[in-house]
Amino acid sequence: MKRSPIVAGQFYPLGAAAIEKQISEFIEKAAVKTNALGIVAPHAGYIYSGAVAGSVYSRIEPRPTYIIIGPNHTGNGKPYSIMSEGAWSMPQGEVEIDSDLAKGLLRNSEFLEEDFLAHAYEHSIEVQLPFLQYFKKAFKFVPIIVSYAQGHIYKAIGGEIAKAIKDSGKNALIIASSDMTHYEAQEDARYKDMKAIEALLKLDEEELIKTVEKLDISMCGYAPVAVMLSAAKELGAKNAELVKYQTSGDISGDYSSVVGYAGIIVK
Repeated sequence: MKRSPIVAGQFYPLGAAAIEKQISEFIEKAAVKTNALGIVAPHAGYIYSGAVAGSVYSRIEPRPTYIIIGPNHTGNGKPYSIMSEGAWSMPQGEVEIDSDLAKGLLRNSEFLEEDFLAHAYEHSIEVQLPFLQYFKKAFKFVPIIVSYAQGHIYKAIGGEIAKAIKDSGKNALIIASSDMTHYEAQEDARYKDMKAIEALLKLDEEELIKTVEKLDISMCGYAPVAVMLSAAKELGAKNAELVKYQTSGDISGDYSSVVGYAGIIVK
């Protein structure tokens, strides 16, 4: 099964050359690359979040395999959805799903289910692919959508992902796709986001969930981030680094209602 792009020409340019040109403006060519275990990257339109995404992707070593975990904005499909075969058509070229890794994960997962519908119109994974293609054309990936649930489910899925990576022997990077606070004043958004980021930098997914709930933080991808943290710790993660934080207001100049974006590396 092939998935067609749904936000090409909206969140990022429609043509390959235009995508490469825009992404090149966000890349930090002098950045030192690291062999990270996981990252957090935003998924808004590139004009707003591209600089944050570019700062993170500039610092990671390109991999042959990625596991990309996104939230479910549409409400479609199964709550914990994986595609284990097929490819995603993108303006820069087709990206194949790593069926061996995906099917190994699916076989041993208590919660993940094979499902195309959750992925068909969800943008959070799609917008990561052009950045990955900018640095390395030949790679495979595993797309996973995680809806809101209890913390023990995030931990369980994270553990299953870590086991699948270990069992496969593949050098895979886990990407959690998330924006931060949505449509609040700059000062309020930044305060809330920094509290969530503090928990994330401690590699503490439980504190992250509690902070999001206590402060009512509209961080759309905290579920994927919690899964990524759980998996990364199983794989030996020891620390995390905030690479860049900014809001849509830093681009538009309107600080009355902003969306926050954070780029974080876990290693």
